[in-house]
Amino acid sequence: MPAKGAIQSTMAPAAAGSHHDEGVRLVDVSRRYGRVEALAGVSLRAEPGEVVAVVGPSGCGKSTLLELVCGLQAPDGGTVSAGRAVLMPQRDLLLPWASALDNAALALRVRGASRREARERAAPVFAEFGLAGFEAARPYELSGGMRQRVAFLRTLLAGAPVLCLDEPFGALDAISRADMQAWLAGALAREPRTVLLVTHDVEEAVVLADRVLVLSRRPGRVVAELEVPSPRPRRPTDADVVALRARALEALRP
Repeated sequence: MPAKGAIQSTMAPAAAGSHHDEGVRLVDVSRRYGRVEALAGVSLRAEPGEVVAVVGPSGCGKSTLLELVCGLQAPDGGTVSAGRAVLMPQRDLLLPWASALDNAALALRVRGASRREARERAAPVFAEFGLAGFEAARPYELSGGMRQRVAFLRTLLAGAPVLCLDEPFGALDAISRADMQAWLAGALAREPRTVLLVTHDVEEAVVLADRVLVLSRRPGRVVAELEVPSPRPRRPTDADVVALRARALEALRP
């Protein structure tokens, strides 16, 4: 297995210049779809290297928020400022005909690398991501958790300083989800990025994030912002995790 820091030398650089230092800023952001108001007056920040989780009821605009940060949509009001951001959706969207290695390397191909160069850069980090020996496997041969690891590796290889993760473990069973939460915490410790994590799982938010933002029912507004004081790694049974989970759930009540 590579040395713990090996991931740094093979991963695409997060970004160059000031973008890496920007983090994310939303100020009084609103977004409408016809008569439906998805977000109303949302302001948030994520400092460089910080993990910020966003929780809220279904339909409150969480995914819209991530798409605004990634530049996939434009706000109807307010301002969005972020370094280059990449979105990892809930579905892994792996190409079924391509190997795990080629799926992970796709981000490098999109950035102009040849197939050979992309493979050579992606292959050394497969062991670091618990994927050693599965480079040639097709997606249908991988477990749900392994597919998500391939998708996350592809996201990191895109080299963006800001990662927007939209329910990355929502399709996994409870045991796999807990394993992937622990794995993601370790991966971000080795390869820090600014992260916005959307999740319906309040416990997951408190375990993984530095701060948790709670959105109201549609239109989404920030109704609570909770600092998570203890360092990662955290366990769901930790006293501060249990207490913050209770506070977030209370804020979610209509």
